[in-house]
Amino acid sequence: MNDRVSGFPEGVLAELLSKDAGYFLTGGRLLEAGRSRWQSYEVWETPRFGRLYRLDGCFMASEGDEFLCHENLIHVPGIAHAGLRRALIIGGGDGGSAEELLKYPTIELIVIAELDAKVIELSRRYLAGVHHGALDDPRVDIHIGDGLAYVGEHGPAAGARFDLIVFDLTDPAGPAAALHTQAFFAACKALLTEGGAIVLQLGSPFFQPERVRELVSRLRQEYACVRPYFVHVPLYGGLWGMACASDALDPQALTADAVDHRLAERGIERLQHFNGAVHCAQFALPNHLRALLA
Repeated sequence: MNDRVSGFPEGVLAELLSKDAGYFLTGGRLLEAGRSRWQSYEVWETPRFGRLYRLDGCFMASEGDEFLCHENLIHVPGIAHAGLRRALIIGGGDGGSAEELLKYPTIELIVIAELDAKVIELSRRYLAGVHHGALDDPRVDIHIGDGLAYVGEHGPAAGARFDLIVFDLTDPAGPAAALHTQAFFAACKALLTEGGAIVLQLGSPFFQPERVRELVSRLRQEYACVRPYFVHVPLYGGLWGMACASDALDPQALTADAVDHRLAERGIERLQHFNGAVHCAQFALPNHLRALLA
């Protein structure tokens, strides 16, 4: 959704979550704005979230709450895997997902396939509180270009394999629409190692229920084990859906004690949200979400 919301005074940052609902922030100070080849961009300093950025009027990530999205996006599949070595992030130019992956002692390579070089530039300049230097870690390989093309060019014939593929993208519309199709989910599956998984954001189950339902349905057509889970992300307007999909990995099978043991054993620290109890709780779906995803 974009911020073309009428009736708000100048200086209010507003975003529509559906045709008839949205939310807003006030008191922000614009640091930079413009338009790249692909999209409009803004970076703001705000009293509630610290620095944040928006693309085409949509909130992407903030210093204040990025951990809620990135920790859960990465560690739910990551802690269930026997030992992450290679990961592909499709999008993720702010470096938040890469920063969480770098906490795994076994990680050797993280490829960030980011469409827009401007996102990388802005993140390096303004958003150290999101990536914490991850964009310049020697284990991180930044590839500027279309994620769809990257997956096509680095398919099984090219020998590329990843333990985890992370979808850290804009909403499934415009340039990102083709990255949320069943065909693309299948193409990503062909790049996974044995025991590998993909993880992606589904959207808001309250404001975007059709999107959430459709994405889970597409995943279930390609993967034997699809586990939706949900976390509250203030910058995204409330409850936010994610899903891990694999033919072998099942993060829901882990107990809270097992998760906490693995976090300690692997030396994964500096977590603001994720732990064993949280890991398990996110899979406990209330009845309205069970009905939505049935």
